[in-house]
Amino acid sequence: MAEMTDSGVLLRMAYKAMVNAGIDADAVLAEVGLDKSILQVPDLRTPHDAQEWFWQALEKVSGDEHIGLHLGQHIPVYKGQVLEYLFLSSPTFGEGLKRALDYQRLLSDAAQGELFEEGERVFLKQMIWSKRLSHLNECMMMGIIKFFRFVTDGAFEPLEIHFGHSPHADQKEYERQFECPVKFDMPSVGMYFDASVMSLSSAHHEPELLHLHEQLASEQVARLEKQDLVAQVNRLIGELLESGHANLEEVAERLGIKARQLRTRLADAGTNFNQLVADYRCRLAKRLLAGTDESIDEIVYLTGFSEPSTFYRAFKRWVGMTPIEYRKLKAEEDAMG
Repeated sequence: MAEMTDSGVLLRMAYKAMVNAGIDADAVLAEVGLDKSILQVPDLRTPHDAQEWFWQALEKVSGDEHIGLHLGQHIPVYKGQVLEYLFLSSPTFGEGLKRALDYQRLLSDAAQGELFEEGERVFLKQMIWSKRLSHLNECMMMGIIKFFRFVTDGAFEPLEIHFGHSPHADQKEYERQFECPVKFDMPSVGMYFDASVMSLSSAHHEPELLHLHEQLASEQVARLEKQDLVAQVNRLIGELLESGHANLEEVAERLGIKARQLRTRLADAGTNFNQLVADYRCRLAKRLLAGTDESIDEIVYLTGFSEPSTFYRAFKRWVGMTPIEYRKLKAEEDAMG
């Protein structure tokens, strides 16, 4: 299974919220080993597992043990993404919400939102966050409410919020922030809202634009699926290199497809198996040379080469210098700063 990732828009929104709240956002990024420049990366996806480290760092830098609840007040409205366009160009709020749930992995691979229509109320269950990420739960719940108010011109109001975790702050503080009853230690994360909101007309409904936005969303999901395949192949290359040699046939067998199919799907993703192996070996060799004291002979073995001369030629082709020159350069850079 490919690693779950979140859209970079979540990190960008959190960064803006930190700035709005007067928190040293760059210090938070530095705490998790990131630089502000990452926010400019197009089509950025971040590992979902890193959410836990990010919110721990944010609590540490801010000194606020209720940071998720409080940062939610400063989170900007989610705008400029295809999910927003799907909402606005759909005939009603309900249709926009259902379409957005169809494409929720554009926001996060961990997204598992479902709608339950219960008479006069609707429950939107377990959006994208897990029980152990209480700060994320609270902040993003506020972000969702803000977005729903935005696309309904202020008509949306939550009736009841459910969290799977125990409360961090006083109950009244939660109800003051969310302006509705909040329940904790519930079996699922989500919110109730009035069913009448589902039929609210969108002032921006445009059938032709809706078709274009659905097409765009489908293309973006297809692109993510191609990235998933490349990530799975990279993981298997790493596993197979540890035991000797990585070849296309064995990777295809591990994926449960024919070698010909794998070759075709990788070409569709804009790459090929030999290129992925070379890129993986290059990254691994650079990491071992710069970050460990492993001997060159050991690195030759770990990167799956049969002899040092072949490794030397390949590394010189990849990097433009020999392994020894590269290790020396990185040691000098570390010494300088």
